Amino acid sequence: MPDEVIRRRVVVHGRVQGVFFRHSARERATAHGVAGWACNRPDGAVEAVLEGSPETVERVLRFFETGPPRARVERVEVQKEQPQGLSGFEIR
Repeated sequence: MPDEVIRRRVVVHGRVQGVFFRHSARERATAHGVAGWACNRPDGAVEAVLEGSPETVERVLRFFETGPPRARVERVEVQKEQPQGLSGFEIR
């Protein structure tokens, strides 16, 4: 089904704040046409929501496994959610 849209909530743990993780995530998501948002959490993790086709969301999720060069990803949690029709990608 080519018009299928999925939504994933992602929490990335490790050294992921102060290393341009959210900005890099926005660049990657925008390049692949994935909508959503990313924010820093008080516990030091980065949380994000991604909406798009299964293929494009998977590409962005692969980026979250390593992040930008200065990041050190220790663990990535991914949850399935119902799409909400987001557009664009924002940093919160």
